[in-house]
Amino acid sequence: MFLTQRNIERRGFLRGMGASVALPFLDAMMPVGRMSGALRAELDATRFVGIEMVHGAAGCNEWGATQNLWSPADVGRNFDLTPSALSPLEAYRDYLTIVSNTDVGGAEAEIPREIGGDHFRSSAVFLTQSHPKQTEGSDVMVGTSLDQIYAQRFGQSTPIPSLQLCIENVDQAGGCAYGYACVYTDTVSWSGPSEPLPMIRDPRVAFDQLFGRGATSEERAQRRRTERSILDWVQRDLASLNRRLGAGDRERMDRYVTNIREIERRIQTVEARNMSGEQRELAEAPAGVPDDYGDHVRLMFDLQALAFASDMTRVVTFKMSRDVSGRVFPESGVAAGFHAASHHGGNEERVLEFNKINTYHMSLIPYFLEKLEGMVEGDTHLLDKTLIVCGSPMGDSNLHNHKRCPLFLAGGANGRLPKGGLHVEAPDGTPMANVLLSAMHMLGMDDVESFGDSTEPFSLSVPASTSESGVGR
Repeated sequence: MFLTQRNIERRGFLRGMGASVALPFLDAMMPVGRMSGALRAELDATRFVGIEMVHGAAGCNEWGATQNLWSPADVGRNFDLTPSALSPLEAYRDYLTIVSNTDVGGAEAEIPREIGGDHFRSSAVFLTQSHPKQTEGSDVMVGTSLDQIYAQRFGQSTPIPSLQLCIENVDQAGGCAYGYACVYTDTVSWSGPSEPLPMIRDPRVAFDQLFGRGATSEERAQRRRTERSILDWVQRDLASLNRRLGAGDRERMDRYVTNIREIERRIQTVEARNMSGEQRELAEAPAGVPDDYGDHVRLMFDLQALAFASDMTRVVTFKMSRDVSGRVFPESGVAAGFHAASHHGGNEERVLEFNKINTYHMSLIPYFLEKLEGMVEGDTHLLDKTLIVCGSPMGDSNLHNHKRCPLFLAGGANGRLPKGGLHVEAPDGTPMANVLLSAMHMLGMDDVESFGDSTEPFSLSVPASTSESGVGR
């Protein structure tokens, strides 16, 4: 209940010097009378997240596929995730739709001089499903990515049309290798065929973009020098708002600002440690970037969840690694670097080691799903209102091929993603673009008839004879 019986605007902010904190959805935003079409559209807005893995997966290797190291043995709903890298997602299987056996043709070499350049063009293909022009200059060309097509249609009413985040270093310029510009491997988001969008690696930069919009760089720097929380600068507005809210909304606001303060505190802790003079594992990284991979990923997921809760943006892309990264992931139990482990030579023991790294990466995803599930908006939570597409444009990393590529969808997409807990195996030769075309339809772009090298929309269902029995291939 809003005590004055006058609803506040959905696009509300708490403001202070160098700070602008968007409000989450509150009961007080519901009109006393009839709901406007604009507000209904706000409540029905679907969030989109595109998460790119790189280097494929152990389960895309010919032997790894027989061991079901990525996709389950059974199609339908009665599948067993235990042996696969997706096993950490078991708790969220009802929100999980696995689509196996799709190909990313746009990442394949088309002419002899492109052979060998798979690592350096693949990321550009993931959300465009188009073949990049081989160039080391500024005349790059690939296609408009799914996230940007969505942002251009439905993201213009939010303060930030889209947010691009990453984990690894992506600030290299010029050419990388095999005649490809570094930008092809540095981003998955393209606002136009020749317009790559930069990705944010530093959680501090992302935090300031979400909660310091409108401020000058000098104001933001001054605010940080005081070592005060961003919430201190908006305290007067916050106190005034709370006096006007009912108990339920005050509790919701308290959870929201507590989340903001906790994320800010973690960023400040990371910065303090990294500027202390102690030796860093990531010597080249900005001060706001945690040396620990898991800590960094979780911070970025927290920022994405808050961005959705505040409706600062509805479109996020998240690049969880970079091709040819040599990073070691001790938490996976594997001592080899990522790129070295991905080139397992088909050796069964080394394939299983690479699968441990894949499993570790997937173990971080439920943290994000739990965050979204815990954020209520209207009569449901944000996981129900979000479509997540997670996958890789590469299949068997050892062969650098683009067959049987990893892919799953998660969330509810406002009821447009068919019930989860499903594994669908695509017929041989099916483009991943078919699945992304169907994802575009789930996002409300029903008029889009083709995307990349798609041939038709992909049906996220299985024959009745297998849907409950779980019969596999």
